[in-house]
Amino acid sequence: MSLQKAPFFLRLTRLAKLALWLFKTGRNLSGLDGSDPQARDKVLIELGSGALQALGAKLNVTTPPEHFHVRGTLVVANHVSWLDIFAMSALFPSSFIAKQEISTWPVLGKMGRNAGTVFINRNSRKDVEPINQAITSALKAGRNVSFFPEAKTSSGLDVLPFKAALFQSAIDAGAPVQTMVLRYYDRNGRRTDIPSYADVSLAKSLWRIVSMPELHIRVDFAKPIHPAAFPGQDRFALKDAAETYVREQVFKDLTI
Repeated sequence: MSLQKAPFFLRLTRLAKLALWLFKTGRNLSGLDGSDPQARDKVLIELGSGALQALGAKLNVTTPPEHFHVRGTLVVANHVSWLDIFAMSALFPSSFIAKQEISTWPVLGKMGRNAGTVFINRNSRKDVEPINQAITSALKAGRNVSFFPEAKTSSGLDVLPFKAALFQSAIDAGAPVQTMVLRYYDRNGRRTDIPSYADVSLAKSLWRIVSMPELHIRVDFAKPIHPAAFPGQDRFALKDAAETYVREQVFKDLTI
């Protein structure tokens, strides 16, 4: 981790901006009723970009996706930080699949529920089939759905093994899979694990992030993966294709 710290006043300013963002976002999300997909996407984009702006984080999109406006896409990404959700929402608004514990978080839990997040018990195999059915229905209805196949956060300097179960929904819905890769950098352009949410409390993680002089998030998009292109439409084939791309990007510049 870098030892460089942002001035104390800047850290407090970022926290104040984040508090204001929470208030505005909570108000916007409370007005969602699910009947207007465009209005919902607009709120989610503003949610993501607003959080990043409050924290002083800058997005760098290196390979834009081919179909920003296509609905009914399963979006998958590597999982490093709670910031991942905001970066992804700013670029590709969607419903998220998240661990059950997040639903109990103050403010963020309620925001997640209003934004259409599906909370699941990662320790229960009984949840898999109902969740796949829910995702399939959402995809067929033209909604984008995002999840993290690693199932938990990494340092961002490596990649945990992907789990294949939820890729089945793309097969059942005949929906494309859009793979995204997130990498975090400090102000000197070096890869950093400071934003990682692995084995750290939310409060400590937040303080680490606001204490960074600068934070840059680089996002890469793979070409969409279409289930019909894989013999037998095997969810493991979809998982392997997504994981291979993520690994290639994550390890690309670790020596810089």
